[in-house]
Amino acid sequence: MLVALSALAACSAGPSTRPVIAVHGDGDEPSTAAVPPGPREIPPLENYEAPGLAWSPCTDATRARMGDSAPAGTWEYECARLTVRLDMPSRPGRGSLGMSLLRVGTGGSPLVVVGEAGGEPGTVKAARLAASLPASVLSAFTVIGVDRRGTGGSDPVQCVPDAARQGIVEADPGAESHEDLVDAYALASRECVLDMENRLPAVDSWRASADLEQLREALHVPHLNAIGYGEGSRVLTLYASRFPDRIGRMVFDGAPDPTLDATVVAQTRAVAAEETFSAFQKDCVIRGCPLGAGATDRFKALLESLRDRPLRGGDFDLTPGTATQAVLAGLADRSRWGALAEAIVAAEGGDGSKLSAFVGPLLLEQDDDPPRIDARIITGCNDTTTRVPPERVAGLTADWRTKQPLFGAHFARELLSCGPFPVPQQVKVPRLVGAPPILVLTTATDPVTPREGSERAAQVLPAGVVVGWQGGGHGALGQSACATKAAEEFLVNAKVPSSGTVCPP
Repeated sequence: MLVALSALAACSAGPSTRPVIAVHGDGDEPSTAAVPPGPREIPPLENYEAPGLAWSPCTDATRARMGDSAPAGTWEYECARLTVRLDMPSRPGRGSLGMSLLRVGTGGSPLVVVGEAGGEPGTVKAARLAASLPASVLSAFTVIGVDRRGTGGSDPVQCVPDAARQGIVEADPGAESHEDLVDAYALASRECVLDMENRLPAVDSWRASADLEQLREALHVPHLNAIGYGEGSRVLTLYASRFPDRIGRMVFDGAPDPTLDATVVAQTRAVAAEETFSAFQKDCVIRGCPLGAGATDRFKALLESLRDRPLRGGDFDLTPGTATQAVLAGLADRSRWGALAEAIVAAEGGDGSKLSAFVGPLLLEQDDDPPRIDARIITGCNDTTTRVPPERVAGLTADWRTKQPLFGAHFARELLSCGPFPVPQQVKVPRLVGAPPILVLTTATDPVTPREGSERAAQVLPAGVVVGWQGGGHGALGQSACATKAAEEFLVNAKVPSSGTVCPP
């Protein structure tokens, strides 16, 4: 059932707990000028050819990368590599790197999947997503997953020392001093600068968008159809700005807010994470999960117990920091909320292995996929010129710890991450003044790309169309039947839903 956003807003009551919004530049200032009247038409679907790509079966390797969560069924995957320009600032337009691709489906038109720099590699995301898409999508399209530069199999960055990774993830958000965390980020920066040299600033979303243009050329299609998941939507937004005549049918499943500075984005995420945990607790009550209505108090008590006595593990310890990172990862994946509840209960009983498993991909190489924290930090710091000094972070931490007691301090302290890294050159992003409709899916309680930020991302597009799912977790596609149907109609039939459509939880 679909309802209007205005009707939902009319039912809300009480003061907002969200922070005051501050607009910033950061080199990519959104335009406030009027957009041309009316959107461009949605391009037709076009068949692709890829004579320069050598596809080969990779089903077994892909299923191994997905592990126990691999989708059921007889899915067949093929993989290929595409050489793209490295384009280092010191050598513009020169150098090369290999980009890893995966395809699944039988359709004639390509549908590219772009994931998050610090999340599941795009090839794996595409393989998993295909199993949740309607059959008509896989008949109309061949889904092509992309490991964006620096991730997965696309010349991945793996320069952060183990000691720094552990120091970052295990750091206690409740600690009064930031010194150890600052030292861990400094070690990460020092080693990555030495290891990567001039390649370091080339791992960013700006160049990842150019990689997609080279992929479009390799596929011999005039327009790029794509799904951007979370922060991957930023890459597609940059692509649209740089190559406006090449925009095909695009869906953003959650999108980062382009209008706020780094500190306000961090606080909005802290607020959204608290709201998502509340939704998780309510879900626990409904399902009769072992945490019940006391999830919040029990999680707080677990953090206190870990502060007194961390649970020793094989590769890393379960500390207040590790547990916080693990819970945030679990909250983002709606399909694993049941497993998250069980993991918290197990940790209460002294078994930290289940909770640690949620954060393992950040820290450890798994099935040839590198630790995700390296690409997350480097891409994130190359995508912004903002550097927040430790004394400012100290004040924010104390403030947010009071306002958002579960996650405020964690998100405040994450602002330390880019301090030691080189400040990137600012890039002048062309203003996108015309585009076909772009579908933006939002989720009511999303701890990674909060709903309001995704709505603002849609507002700065010339023809952004919002469909909001009143559920919880990171991403609506494949989770909400209603949102998935809207995406299906948009992608397959070029049917644009009414902006402001709301999907029930």
